[in-house]
Amino acid sequence: MKIKELYQENQPQISFEVFPPKKESDAETIMASLDQMTALKPAFISVTYGAGGSGNSGKTTEIASAIKNKFGVESLAHLTAITAKKETIAATLQDLKAHQIDNIMALRGDIPVDFTGDPNGDFLYAKDLIAYIKEQGDFCVGAACYPEGHIDCADLQANYDHLLQKQQAGADFFVSQLFFDNQQFYRFYEEARKYGVTAPLIAGIMPILGKSQVQRMIFTCGVSLPSRIIRILHQYENDPESLRQAGIEYACEQIEDLYRHGIHQIHVYSMNKPHIAQAAKTKFDQLTK
Repeated sequence: MKIKELYQENQPQISFEVFPPKKESDAETIMASLDQMTALKPAFISVTYGAGGSGNSGKTTEIASAIKNKFGVESLAHLTAITAKKETIAATLQDLKAHQIDNIMALRGDIPVDFTGDPNGDFLYAKDLIAYIKEQGDFCVGAACYPEGHIDCADLQANYDHLLQKQQAGADFFVSQLFFDNQQFYRFYEEARKYGVTAPLIAGIMPILGKSQVQRMIFTCGVSLPSRIIRILHQYENDPESLRQAGIEYACEQIEDLYRHGIHQIHVYSMNKPHIAQAAKTKFDQLTK
């Protein structure tokens, strides 16, 4: 099933995201996690293009195929434009189609770890990759959106220009970068609609699991921190387990607030952790009863 069809029904939907393990020895662990996460019956589960910027389409396809063909949940496979050549993308698309994967998340992406050489492939931006995928077959294509603007984007006006260009290139829906302040998403949502973006805009939520994670998000994604998050980080600075629990509770409160403001499609960056998916799904089910 194409994900855009799920959103056309305009029903509440929650989805999760996982990433391929870096080591082959962790393959059993991810499958065990998927067994638990698919049992929650999300709308779909997306699979990133490798962990920590290390792209590997083979692992992404393998896990996306297991989600759909073994566990019976729709999957969304990530593809990145950075360094990619048309022939490589075409071969990956054929492989995805052979595994009955119809949904692709097209991203610009980051330069892979330890990459040497010219990072410029045949696709300069995500919009170029989106257009190419649409030419290659009947794929449903998702793209990223940035409530606070992309960290490399000079101004918010350009942020909406890029968003509209991705829609015009063929993006069927958008999943947002994580945010900790829901007001940022509400403002973004309203402005995007005024700007002519009509595709579904899905709110992406990631719970805080540690101080280093938050610091990384600030510097790599340009995400702002509400004062309450700062207080949580300070309160549990020396209590990692309580910090993780407080982070999950905060994410669930975000989901509830989004839902009560009419945002009924949520994507949870669950980071291969079934207990995060379970907490989010429990909160979501309470709201949709």
